Amino acid sequence: MRYLVTGGAGYVGSVVAAHLLERGHRVTVLDDLSTGFAEAVPEGAEFVEGRVQDAAKWLDGSYDGVLHFAAFSQVGESVAKPEKYWENNVGGTMALLAAMRSAGVRRLVFSSTAATYGEPETVPITETAPTAPTSPYGASKLAVDHMIGGECAAHGLAAVSLRYFNVAGAYGALGERHAPESHLIPLVLQVALGRREAISVYGEDYPTPDGTCVRDYIHVADLAEAHLLALDAMTPGST
Repeated sequence: MRYLVTGGAGYVGSVVAAHLLERGHRVTVLDDLSTGFAEAVPEGAEFVEGRVQDAAKWLDGSYDGVLHFAAFSQVGESVAKPEKYWENNVGGTMALLAAMRSAGVRRLVFSSTAATYGEPETVPITETAPTAPTSPYGASKLAVDHMIGGECAAHGLAAVSLRYFNVAGAYGALGERHAPESHLIPLVLQVALGRREAISVYGEDYPTPDGTCVRDYIHVADLAEAHLLALDAMTPGST
């Protein structure tokens, strides 16, 4: 089968693209390289440098589905520049859905976020927990979730939104790479490699033995498998 991976030059998107190729699928990566890297596009994938807003230029009926990762994802930046997140995350997805509708591509896996839940009332967070995002980033992803739901109901799109956070690890040569880097595990490794003097720990009043925060992580390879399972589970026209 043939799949379009938007944002496939980024961290999670590149690993998902690699998994698709390993399964024998044809893969086209669409990425504007604003946060991704051309060298992260897996060998064997076709690469198109462009914005998701212009997906209609390349998307046609030869594709069996889309895996959508093209989004800005920095919470702090979204507070300072909310318009950037609405324009790209929401506007870009709206254009992508229109292109899919026009081309007759009826399967979509959307890389959403657990930031849609905001400050959860209970942990672990269940899928049915109330959504209350606390940043424009989380709000933009929740808006896209609703947008996709409407597309499914009105036009028979088969779609799955995966809400996750705290992704870590590498897959072969593919790993985390951000500029500037803001993720904890890469920062810790930079200290170990002597590239950074120290790591900052924020908070000392958590209910843990030393008062510092404890996080759970999902390995990027396991997350990629979840995306492929979601893709296999859906049937266009069904709910």
